[in-house]
Amino acid sequence: MRAQVLVVGLGPAGRALAHRCRTRGLAVVAVDPRPDRPWTATYAAWRDELPEWLDPGAVAATVEAPVAWARREFRIDRPYSVLDSGRLRDSLSLAGAEIVADRAVRLTRRAVTLASGRRLTADRVIDARGIPRSPRRAEQTAYGVLVEGSVCEPFFMDWRPDNGADPEAPPSFLYAVPLAAGTMLLEETCLAGRPALSHSVLRERLIRRLRSRAIPFTEEVVERVRFPVQGARPARHAFGAAGGFTHPATGYSVAATLCAADAVAAGDSPASLSARAVHALRIAGLRTLLTLPPADIPLFFELFFELPAEQQRAYLSGRSDLPGTAAAMRALFAAAPARVRRVMAHSLAPENGFGHD
Repeated sequence: MRAQVLVVGLGPAGRALAHRCRTRGLAVVAVDPRPDRPWTATYAAWRDELPEWLDPGAVAATVEAPVAWARREFRIDRPYSVLDSGRLRDSLSLAGAEIVADRAVRLTRRAVTLASGRRLTADRVIDARGIPRSPRRAEQTAYGVLVEGSVCEPFFMDWRPDNGADPEAPPSFLYAVPLAAGTMLLEETCLAGRPALSHSVLRERLIRRLRSRAIPFTEEVVERVRFPVQGARPARHAFGAAGGFTHPATGYSVAATLCAADAVAAGDSPASLSARAVHALRIAGLRTLLTLPPADIPLFFELFFELPAEQQRAYLSGRSDLPGTAAAMRALFAAAPARVRRVMAHSLAPENGFGHD
């Protein structure tokens, strides 16, 4: 029987899409070189982003009002959920789908050629393989450790300069969230860089930061993160990071893919005009972050967290909310000092790449 949907890639995006296609009763084939590999990364989302169909057991912990530190403290009145990666994967059942353990080497809209030479066909082929790394692409990097107990309050991001970094060096922030079984993830994060900070630099900064706060440093369990935050645009036959779902200015993508999985399973395009326009604006935001002097990054986020909650939400989560995203960026521009405005305006100029990754 010919497959109705062929999903290439079984990370969170591809598995979520294949799962929701099976929920609709569609004939699904899924291709991945290692379909049974465990998910070791930590995924999180604002609670209001998660779809109703998601198994509640996939949520490891929720912070009701996480803290963000820029040049001062902000408390974000928006619950933030950390997912249990293993339970999330298990909850996205692929029962009834044909799983092919092979590598796709050529994709068209209706066919996939595998490394083994086998050729698969389907009514729809969806590329969910993510974004390949490239020196030309900005990346997010992080180095984190898991610690027992609640050693600090949860931080969505903490830009305070107690990590020993030179004031002229690319900045990094502390991300601190609770996990299951009474543990916390403490992670020093380079939001975006071309090139991004190395894991060794982030490790040293994390050690200094925790030491300055009298928090014990242990490396019994370590998380290393590195992935591109640019390099793919919204496209009809691509999903997840491969289809421009990664927010270029935050690195988040899992919640957006979970939310969109049902619509794409039903045949809707994930590359609407509004989604493409929002992506272009978000790329301009990334370009601003890559261009600002290090000392102005905390100021930029202070201005952002001073925006009304609905504008913050639109910029962080509104993948196809063009009016909301544009309003948030206009408000941020209006509040910024002249030197930051110049960088923002430069990032939006067509001759400087606006509309291109």
